[in-house]
Amino acid sequence: MNDLLYMQRALELAALGKGSVSPNPMVGCVIVYNDQIIGEGWHKKYGGPHAEVNAIQDVKNKDLLSESTAYVTLEPCSHFGKTPPCADLLISHRIKKVVICNTDPFPQVNGKGIQKLKDAGIEVITGVLEKKGLELNKRFFTSIEQNRPYVILKWAESADGFVANPDGSPFPISGQISQMHSHKWRTEEDAIMVGSNTVFKDNPSLTARKWTGKNPVRVIIEGHSSIPDNSHIFDLSVKTFVFTFKVRPDKENLTFIKIEDGTNLIDFVLTELHKLNIRSLIVEGGPRLHQLFFENGNYDEERVFKSKALMLKHGIQAAVLPKHLVLKNQYDLREDILNIFSA
Repeated sequence: MNDLLYMQRALELAALGKGSVSPNPMVGCVIVYNDQIIGEGWHKKYGGPHAEVNAIQDVKNKDLLSESTAYVTLEPCSHFGKTPPCADLLISHRIKKVVICNTDPFPQVNGKGIQKLKDAGIEVITGVLEKKGLELNKRFFTSIEQNRPYVILKWAESADGFVANPDGSPFPISGQISQMHSHKWRTEEDAIMVGSNTVFKDNPSLTARKWTGKNPVRVIIEGHSSIPDNSHIFDLSVKTFVFTFKVRPDKENLTFIKIEDGTNLIDFVLTELHKLNIRSLIVEGGPRLHQLFFENGNYDEERVFKSKALMLKHGIQAAVLPKHLVLKNQYDLREDILNIFSA
């Protein structure tokens, strides 16, 4: 059988869960009998059935399972969480062989699922299309292994490198396609962050209005400033966390987290977000906040929309990209060029 082909299909299925399963990883499963796919499934929603459950349910003739191979993008879980262990499910159906893309670094799994399958006499192969699996679930792996969210820094700049007017007020830079991309990303990431200056000057909602999907959790760095109570980010429509040096009362969907004096701001914020099970964070601005992340070093990629023609000539400059960044992808979006860098 073609292990690479079937694992690729399982990865494609897993990706269908993007934006819906966090803090869980995206997982896909394909069940093959006699070189034919007889069942497919993926983890569709956090708290819902896992990929293996959906794939087995998709198999019409369960008698074939004992002579079948299951291709799973992540090691089957071996513990009771919101659902029973998937390793036990595979064992109960006497699956003959399990092929796995990535082992699960989550402490309650981390090899235990593989060992349980082997102890039951099931043949197990690991590491098939491993790099593709790591890329697919980079948010999950970063969170588990580095105890912080996967961090994406994002901004739009003019052709001459400015992000706002001299007084900090916003200036339309991105074209329609770029704006749609930005709002699509909001539906795919757990949280979105801006600093207090962005709130003062732009009064953003930080919601996904130009793409269908969930709104991200809003994260605001208020610091020593006082954000007006009538700001959009205080409208209580979306779960919002505000990091501040002040003591302020919480409200429904609005939590204030006090920053202690002398704390490394970025480290503190990322640690607190990790405790909240936030796996990914997109930082939209402003440039001072982006620069703090560059100086801190805890970031993973940068997404920069650069206008092809718009020249501001003066204003607030974008943060300076570190020289070690690698241009990973570049896309032509009519009015803009989208550059994606990896750290």
